[in-house]
Amino acid sequence: MLNLQPYADPKYFVILLLALLPIAIGLYFGKRLNWYEVVVSLVFIFLMFDGEKYHEGFALVGYMIWQWLLVWAYTLYRKKANGTVVFYIATFLSILPLILVKVAPVANWTHVTSLLGFLGISYLTFRSVAMILETRDGSIKEFNPWLFLRFMLFMPTISSGPIDRYRRFVKDITTVPDRQKYTGMLEKAVWYFFLGFLYKFVISYILGTVLLPQVESLATLSASVHHGWTWWLVPVMYTYGFNLFFDFAGYSLFAVATSYVMGVELPMNFNKPFLSKNLKDFWNRWHISLSFWFRDYIFMRLVFLIMKKKWIKNRVTTSNVAYIANMLIMGFWHGLHWYYIAYGLFHGVGMAINDAWLRYKKKHHVPHNKFTEALAIFITFNVVMVSFLLFSGFLDTLWFK
Repeated sequence: MLNLQPYADPKYFVILLLALLPIAIGLYFGKRLNWYEVVVSLVFIFLMFDGEKYHEGFALVGYMIWQWLLVWAYTLYRKKANGTVVFYIATFLSILPLILVKVAPVANWTHVTSLLGFLGISYLTFRSVAMILETRDGSIKEFNPWLFLRFMLFMPTISSGPIDRYRRFVKDITTVPDRQKYTGMLEKAVWYFFLGFLYKFVISYILGTVLLPQVESLATLSASVHHGWTWWLVPVMYTYGFNLFFDFAGYSLFAVATSYVMGVELPMNFNKPFLSKNLKDFWNRWHISLSFWFRDYIFMRLVFLIMKKKWIKNRVTTSNVAYIANMLIMGFWHGLHWYYIAYGLFHGVGMAINDAWLRYKKKHHVPHNKFTEALAIFITFNVVMVSFLLFSGFLDTLWFK
């Protein structure tokens, strides 16, 4: 039976572009084919989870019913009351399936993984939780079951984002861009498709499939006679780091291009991250939809809560605690392995140090010119690469297995 994984091979793109053609023609002539768009999304989602992945398809159906009922019930409740306990319970219940799926491999709960796990559960959870938080804020006042399902099951982004926002998505999906704007979106979509092919199927293939196994093998061989340390870790670090970028940026470009053809201006996920001047700048350029989600829904709210409850009076300490907590949660989200948690801690502490440096720089009027800017980019790039080596899990393999 035909099984299609998102943006995995040329066959997927041929079928995808044929399926999108009526949508593009409709939008070009000022008509959005709502039912056809839904059918296309559902067919592609079905083809992701058919065959051997059928259990993931059932998990997705159960998950959607759970989230649908939860957001609907909380919206009804929010119209009448605004209790903090109910809000926390609703948020926790929304995250609960993801928590169970993340804990299952560590706890050896194979039945939980089979029952609840499916490709894209993290990104659907981000969307659902954001809706509950914005409903609590009063930004979302009504629950529209049809738009909720379209938002959650928007085919281009279902497996790995980018993470859109409900109100922004609804604005796009319920309108039709004028012909000039849509023509511009199609031009960008073509460029993003070609750039995505270059990133994912050429550069990432060379880095991840050809080079990385070789340098990892040499690092393993050399480290076995040097007590776990070897200079081969340096090429492993850079090869892995660049491959991580080109593979994920390529995927994200495909998702954005597909959504543009469907008349939805999905936000970009990367913006020249290796030209960042410091770690805070890096997180404004790397996996942007995820880092902004954590910034808006965890960091900002944690800072507000700490200040409101007066748990910490010093603003600098408050922001440092929030940085570390925010990035640690991101680390746990990646998985319950020491290297993901260490990666989160690394960036949390790094953000606190970064802020301390910026304050020192401002107070002591440290010179700023093109040379210092280039130096800042060089240092940030290498700090990020070290963190990617940690994130890769290769050190775990090298030292503990």
